[in-house]
Amino acid sequence: MATTKPVLHRDDPEAEPLIGNIKVTRDDWLNVAMDVLISDGVEQVKVLSLAERMAVSRSSFYWYFKSRQDLLDALLKQWEELNTAGIVKMAEADAPSITAAVCNVFHCTVDPELFNTALDFAVREWGRRSGPVQSVLDRSDQRRVDALTRMFERYDYPSFEALTRARVLYYMQLGYDMAQLKEPLQTRNAMVPEYLKVFTGREPLPGEAEEFRDFAQRFWT
Repeated sequence: MATTKPVLHRDDPEAEPLIGNIKVTRDDWLNVAMDVLISDGVEQVKVLSLAERMAVSRSSFYWYFKSRQDLLDALLKQWEELNTAGIVKMAEADAPSITAAVCNVFHCTVDPELFNTALDFAVREWGRRSGPVQSVLDRSDQRRVDALTRMFERYDYPSFEALTRARVLYYMQLGYDMAQLKEPLQTRNAMVPEYLKVFTGREPLPGEAEEFRDFAQRFWT
């Protein structure tokens, strides 16, 4: 999925006008920093270069953040509040069957408002260079797997089987995204019911796979 450069508040015709000498907002700093984190890695998230990209003075950074580390901490928090919270939310969503519940989780694989795949990869790369970040990442992965495990348990899977299926679903999806498969849309659509059977051991109910494909179509085209 192609990414777009973040639009600054001042350039958004639908945003409220900025007051006084304010040229950029805290969200502008975060959004531009996030864009750099994804495209170039955490080492390139530097206050001066971010200021130059937004055509503002570096001093304005300190209206919103105490330090570069404060900014990095905010980026990590934003990642958790999007990606980890997105998976947990969809795993906990009501569904009439386990296959429908897995379809809810599948929403995270296509909707960037629920899960930003490129951001997840960037944080994982960041974690390889930072022990504290890796610790946060490990806890986040555990939260996601725990939520998926509880999802399977709600549909009467024994605890150990629920954990196993949760891990298969979660880590397979990470690997699938990392592989960046260039498969035809027809093939991807055809495999949805088979994936549901593999992940759950049960046949999807009529219409479940089609409902997910209808949802995903707007992101896959």
